[in-house]
Amino acid sequence: METLEKRLDILKEHINAENITVMIMGLGSVGTYLLDYLVGKDDPAVKIIVVGRSAEKMESNCNIIRISALIRRRNRSQVIIEPNVDFNDIGQIAECLKKYQPDFLVNTSRAYPGLKYGSISWSNIRAYGIWSPLAVKYIRNIMEAAGQADISSIVINTSYSDAVIPWMKSAGKNYPDFGSGNLNHLIPRIKYAIAEILGIEDFWNIDVVLATSHFHDVVISKEGHTEGMEQLLQAVYQGREVTCSQEEIFSRCKIPMPVDAKRNMMNASSNYEIITCIIDSIREGKKRRIFSPGVFGEIGGYPVEIESGAEGTDIHIDTSAFDLESMRLANRKSIFLDGIEEIEGGSLVYTDCLLEKVEKSFGVSLPKKVSFEEADQVAGMIIQKIILPVLEKKH
Repeated sequence: METLEKRLDILKEHINAENITVMIMGLGSVGTYLLDYLVGKDDPAVKIIVVGRSAEKMESNCNIIRISALIRRRNRSQVIIEPNVDFNDIGQIAECLKKYQPDFLVNTSRAYPGLKYGSISWSNIRAYGIWSPLAVKYIRNIMEAAGQADISSIVINTSYSDAVIPWMKSAGKNYPDFGSGNLNHLIPRIKYAIAEILGIEDFWNIDVVLATSHFHDVVISKEGHTEGMEQLLQAVYQGREVTCSQEEIFSRCKIPMPVDAKRNMMNASSNYEIITCIIDSIREGKKRRIFSPGVFGEIGGYPVEIESGAEGTDIHIDTSAFDLESMRLANRKSIFLDGIEEIEGGSLVYTDCLLEKVEKSFGVSLPKKVSFEEADQVAGMIIQKIILPVLEKKH
C-alpha cells in the first residue's frame, strides 16, 4: 500500500470530484449503526459498499436504513450490497477491494460475532487484553488482501486497536491507519461531567484532550475511578484551561448505559467521526481533532490532529497538550492493567497477573507470549476453553 500521505492525496482528488467510496466490512451492530449514520449524512458524494457473508441479513438491514432515512428526507447516498464474502478467504477479500477501490475501508467484523467479550472478562479478570488474538483475526486478513489489491484506502479498525494495530506493525505487516471506539466513548462523558461541575450550559464547546488506553475507558465508564492512576487530561473552555478534580470528573463519568448491542452506537459514531472529520477538513481546509486507539501503530489511545491545506493533508498525533513520550508512557501503564505487558518483535506479551487470573477464573493456561503467527491458534483455544464453556453455563 502507498504511504498515508499519498493515499490522502488520492482521497483529496476524489473528494474534490465528489466521488467518495466508503466500504464497511461486516454488518453486525457496529456496521449497521455506521451505515445508518453515513446514509443520514445525506451526502450524494458518498457511496457506501456493505460487505459481509449473509445476503439476506444484509439486505434486510440495508433496506430498513435506506427507507427510514428517505422518510426523513436524509438519503442521497448510493448503497451497494456485496454478499457472500468470506473474511477467512484473503483472495475473496482482495477481489472485492479491487472491484470497488474504496477511499475508506472500515473493519467492523468480529471473530466471534454477537458477543460482548467484556461481559465475560470484566467480571472475572477485570481486563480486556486477553481477547487480542480474536481481535486480530479478520483485520489481519483484510490488511493482507489490501496489500494484494494495492488499494489506496484509509483503513479504520474497530476491535481493540490499542493492541491489535501495534501488534500488526511490530510483526512487519500492513496495519490500519486508525482505530475506533474506546477513548472516544470517554471524551463526551468528561465534557458532560465538567459542564455539570462548573455550570457550563454549552458543554459542546468544552475542548478535551486525553491520552489513555482501553482499560481506563472501561474502568472510568463502568466504575467512575482510575484505579489510582492520574490521567493525562486537559480541558479548555473559552480559550482558558479549566481545572477540576480528576476524582470528581471521573466519578461523574459513570452513567447508566445499555449493556447490549446498543452500546455499539458509540463505536459506530467513532468510525463516523474519523471519516467525516477527514472529509470535512479536506473540503473546508480547517483543523480537526479526533481520538484514536492504535493510531500509527502506537500502543494505547491518542489525540490526533487533521489539517488540510493547499500543500496537502497532514495527520499527526496532537502534542499541543502533552508530549509524545509522556503519552506513550501513560498508555503503556494503562494497557498493563488491561493485561498486556509488551508488544514487540511481532509478539504480544500478557502480564503475569492476567495469566494468573485466567488460570484461576477459567482453569486455562494461556501462553505468556503470543507470536503473530500463533494468534489463530490461541484465539481458537480461547473460544473453545473460555467462551463456549461460559456461554454453555449461562444457557
